[in-house]
Amino acid sequence: MKLLAIFTGISGFLGVALGAFGAHALRGHVEPQLLSVWQTAVQYQMFHVLALLAVLIMMARQPRANKLYLVGSLFSAGIIVFSGSLYVLVLTGIKQLGMITPIGGVLLLLGWLVFVFALVAFTDAERTPS
Repeated sequence: MKLLAIFTGISGFLGVALGAFGAHALRGHVEPQLLSVWQTAVQYQMFHVLALLAVLIMMARQPRANKLYLVGSLFSAGIIVFSGSLYVLVLTGIKQLGMITPIGGVLLLLGWLVFVFALVAFTDAERTPS
């Protein structure tokens, strides 16, 4: 849980920093289409940072919820692969990097599916008297 919390904090920090970098430093230096790609990477990163915060809160309340660890891992890997590949694509201009971006998208989608099952298990555990 500690590693996931650290990753979430760093990812949130980087999301804000990279968003500002895209809005100020990249504008006028890259094509508008690539700037849009950069913004997509920032948005997906920040949306999933919020999702990771929810996962961390749930993990604090239900530390034995193994599915939540899997959700956190999938979201983290998805952020790295999806957003990371888009950032590198924009900075390097290597369009082939876009071919690995869908892998990150699949990781994020799997994270959301597992999250649904984790939520069901979590709410069931919350209702079960100790």
